[in-house]
Amino acid sequence: MDEAYRAGRQRVISLDTEEEGEEGRTQVESMMTDFVGREAELSHLSGLFASARLVTVVGPGGVGKTSVSLRAASSALDAYADGVWIVELSGLRDPELLPNTVASVLGVPEQDARSPQEAILDHLRDQRMLLVLDTCEHLVDACASLTEAILLGAPQVTILATSRQPLDVIGEHTFPVAPLPPGDAARLFELRARQVMPKFQLDHDSRPYVARLCQRLEGIPLAIELAAVQLRVLTLRELTQRLERHFTMLASGSRGATPDADASLGAATTAGMAAARHQTLRRAIEWSYDLCSSLERALWQRLSLFAGYFDLAAIEEVCAESDPERNEVLQALYSLVDKSVVLREPAGGERYRLLDTLREFGAERLAARGPAEEARWQARHFARYLRLAGGFRDNFATDEQIERYHALRDEHSNVRAALEYTLGATGAEDVAGEPGLLALAGHDLVNALALYWMISGRLREGGYWLGKALTVFGPPSPARAATLVTRGLLRSFQGHPAGSIADCREAIEIAAVLDLPELAAHGYLHMNLSLTFSGMHAEAEEVGLEARERLTACADRVGLLMLTCQMGHLYQLTGQLDLALATTSEGLLLLGEGTRECWLRGYLDIVSSFALFQMPGREDDCAAYATQALLAKNELGDIAGIAYALETLGWLATRAARFERCAWLLGAADPLWRRVGSRFGGTALMELVHQQAAEASQASIGADRYRLLWTLGMSLPTDHVVITAISGADEITDPGEVTAGPGA
Repeated sequence: MDEAYRAGRQRVISLDTEEEGEEGRTQVESMMTDFVGREAELSHLSGLFASARLVTVVGPGGVGKTSVSLRAASSALDAYADGVWIVELSGLRDPELLPNTVASVLGVPEQDARSPQEAILDHLRDQRMLLVLDTCEHLVDACASLTEAILLGAPQVTILATSRQPLDVIGEHTFPVAPLPPGDAARLFELRARQVMPKFQLDHDSRPYVARLCQRLEGIPLAIELAAVQLRVLTLRELTQRLERHFTMLASGSRGATPDADASLGAATTAGMAAARHQTLRRAIEWSYDLCSSLERALWQRLSLFAGYFDLAAIEEVCAESDPERNEVLQALYSLVDKSVVLREPAGGERYRLLDTLREFGAERLAARGPAEEARWQARHFARYLRLAGGFRDNFATDEQIERYHALRDEHSNVRAALEYTLGATGAEDVAGEPGLLALAGHDLVNALALYWMISGRLREGGYWLGKALTVFGPPSPARAATLVTRGLLRSFQGHPAGSIADCREAIEIAAVLDLPELAAHGYLHMNLSLTFSGMHAEAEEVGLEARERLTACADRVGLLMLTCQMGHLYQLTGQLDLALATTSEGLLLLGEGTRECWLRGYLDIVSSFALFQMPGREDDCAAYATQALLAKNELGDIAGIAYALETLGWLATRAARFERCAWLLGAADPLWRRVGSRFGGTALMELVHQQAAEASQASIGADRYRLLWTLGMSLPTDHVVITAISGADEITDPGEVTAGPGA
């Protein structure tokens, strides 16, 4: 299942939740700092939730803002009927994508007609929830703007933000998180030291050194973490003495350090205290950096290019330029893990990340090596994600589809970082105002992701990047035509067929002028779908036949497979049921027997189930195809496809007078439709069947019972819904009533 989709489906997100998707992802199980003390802060913070609508937890990096906030949010679960939702923002760099990111976590519709912020406000208007915006400091203006809008438009939503500075929003209550007091700081050091030296303990001999060390580090948890792991190579006495010498040299040298905390904190303002503690943390990070080998430092710098999580394959491909260097990089990685610079997520797992503060430091060091060196490694990072996207596109209709899609999905933050690098505000155009090499590279990536945007349900974000590309590629060009074709595909599923048709027509015109037959074929292909969704069936058939001829001439197998799905649907809508089934059979034959491809096969099965539903006496066959489709779509994580299959099973339940089953099936499909943006792409006939099934169920079991079951289906994890639907059960239970926590 798509992890971002799972995050959007969860009613609550707590400290016991498994790792979330790249948008809204919060790895709370293996946070770097062990949670020690903080009872007073937690009590005060929890009390603020009852009186304040916006609480911003502030403090310098590494002080524990996120851990305190998430622990307080977890304890507040019962106070919010619509749950606690966590949006983790550290991997986001483009402020314009903040509303998209929040909307994705909340499961807000992917509507093209409304702005993401408008859609968020409409979604939250009647919700009673706690919304956590974690790590806002690099997006403070965007977070402030969105927060103000939510406070005005959603009166029952409370916002908890974490930031190194306040948002400066009217009604904001700032809650500074202080460093750990001496006793708790020593306890944290002991816990982390035991991970390095299991027999370590605070005793008469070690306690004075630990106290001096924690005092020098001002009780900052991250700084204590970085120091404790040095016990791998230093005795406690050596560690304390070296750290004190390092801080003394920095304080008396020319590196811009602030005076010692003991001399300055007493009279400092809160801002001054935070600045001094930031300097303390920076000194601790610099000390850890200085203790690294040259190769470890270089790897730290290169890893700062990654947003969010990365795996060994990514590290080897981006950070090493030869096979011998890969072995050296892996050794350096293991050393950085030992030093707690790089975190392994989950503990002992296969993915890694840098904390924001450490990533920022690495990025500074990489930038200090000069623009050419920085661009060299950025280009390697981009090349990896262009390769992944191109491999997914080129192997879409093969048995590798699922594996390649999941590889992209798991690194969505890095895909986005690659797009920001190429299509962001800088570098998009060259000095003459023409599209530059970076923009051309970004165009290649955003278009290679066309079907990824579709399957993942990230239609709005895909549209954002396509819009960015279109602002650069103004004149008629192959790049503009390709981008219009891709946006036309996305718009067709967003319930914006008019915009889709306009994009496809412009692309076809450009392709005709520039002799781009494959782009023209795809323009006709996607226009066929939008015309079908618009109910313009005669025009859709004419355009579809044109697309078939052109795709055949180009030997475009994937395009022809997509067309069989679309034409089968068109024939089903126009009552040509035998022709619809013959067309889907043609598509299945083209795919090949025993294929593990899921997206196209699932849609061919869905269209077959639609046609069979309209044939009296074919209900069993209809259910078989719908079930096959549901299995395939759920394995892939295709949001729209899952919704189509659940709908069909719901209709069959009504026809069999199993009205309670229909209620929760339609309820489970509803948030998926809202994520995509439009039920059935706005097709009137399909909507009519939906309404008839819903009305029949309500009339039989009563509106209240229907609403209860519909809401239950809507709120449950989709994996659970799918298992229950395939089992043929009439009743569905909430797994949260049996197992602890709202898993997804």
